[in-house]
Amino acid sequence: MSKIVLASGSPRRQELLERIGITEFEVRVPQVEESFPEGLTPQQVVEYISREKSQAVPSSEEEIVITADTMVFLDDARLGKPADEDDALRMLTALQGRRHTVCTGVTVRQGGRCITGSETTHVYFRSATQQELRAYIKTGEPMDKAGSYGIQGKGALLVEKLDGDFFNVMGLPVLRLSRMLEQFGVAFFQ
Repeated sequence: MSKIVLASGSPRRQELLERIGITEFEVRVPQVEESFPEGLTPQQVVEYISREKSQAVPSSEEEIVITADTMVFLDDARLGKPADEDDALRMLTALQGRRHTVCTGVTVRQGGRCITGSETTHVYFRSATQQELRAYIKTGEPMDKAGSYGIQGKGALLVEKLDGDFFNVMGLPVLRLSRMLEQFGVAFFQ
């Protein structure tokens, strides 16, 4: 099998790769400004940034490079990582009792061949008190996550239900990624 490069510093993405049996990979973090053209849909935005990240990672012709970009959208507004605790509280308050969308763009590249796709998951938050939200923010968990929550941690206690791929909300839609990697000769069940 070709050497796999995960172009992401996310520990969650590294963990998810390992969970699906890819235990040997190199991490190379791309330095890309996450800007995109106006007028794109959420899916087009994350696909665009994922491709940009892929192009920013130097690799050999044999290496398979995986990049991803995850964004949270409430209505059509993008919720990035919070600037501070007040910003986290603002985002979490806005999400209460509502549905929001998590989109992840994934690109797999080997040499000149490149495939990009995206996954969309709808997440429904329960209503929570300001006291609960402030206590959650004090854990520090929301501070490095788009939308100010981590579904794989205590943030799961804010989620009433979801429609779509759970792992997408963690930052890497593993089923979609596995199907893409199979096109590059990576086998998961042998």
